[in-house]
Amino acid sequence: QVQLVEFGGGLVQAGGSLRLSCAASGRTFRRYHMAWFRQAPGKEREFVAAISWSGGSSYYADSVTGRFTISRDNGKNTLYLQMNSLKPEDTAVYHCAAQHRDTTVSLGAGNYEYWGRGTQVTVSS
Repeated sequence: QVQLVEFGGGLVQAGGSLRLSCAASGRTFRRYHMAWFRQAPGKEREFVAAISWSGGSSYYADSVTGRFTISRDNGKNTLYLQMNSLKPEDTAVYHCAAQHRDTTVSLGAGNYEYWGRGTQVTVSS
């Protein structure tokens, strides 16, 4: 079973930066597309960014394009999300998720099989 654990959330002022990490278990990390989703209080879960199994293709929500960067290190079984120029509306619980590469990389939460517990990101004004 794939286990995902997020790290790096915290409190930051608007305009600041945070780097989230997601550690995955096992040797099969390279077989999965990976993504970040977030959910703010009172809102539905929202796609943030995704990256293909090889790291060759990345996808971003319009709201974070130019500010966030998704990356992965398959040798370390780790997914990252570098978040710059943070805004109060970025406040949410951020989850990493895994989708098997047999399927085309998706931006829909329903297509991801494995999920991390989430890490809280709070951006103050």
